[in-house]
Amino acid sequence: MPEYEKAMRPEDITRLFVERSNAGDAAGVAALYEQDAVMAYPPGGQTVGRDAIRALWEKVLANRPRFEPEQPLPTLISGDIALTSTPPKDGTGARAQVVRRQPDGSWLRLLDQPEFVPPTR
Repeated sequence: MPEYEKAMRPEDITRLFVERSNAGDAAGVAALYEQDAVMAYPPGGQTVGRDAIRALWEKVLANRPRFEPEQPLPTLISGDIALTSTPPKDGTGARAQVVRRQPDGSWLRLLDQPEFVPPTR
């Protein structure tokens, strides 16, 4: 695996995700996740583990989607666990991730909820 820039702050993960996704680098995106991370995607399902997350992003990035940076909301940190979130630019729903500090001081995603959709009434 190539040497990737590490997220030294929880908020760095969102920037690195956008950079790597726009470069079509599924392995680089997967490197932002812990080995046993859980991603709530595709909608209604889950993708578990870094290898499965990489395979999912290989499929998604094959279509060359373009991601725009989103301004992060304030990060909540408790010890080695943090909650990061961003409001999507289109104003619908939200995105949230639980990240964990690694032994080297960097941060990786543990849980990823890329889309919260407001409940229908």
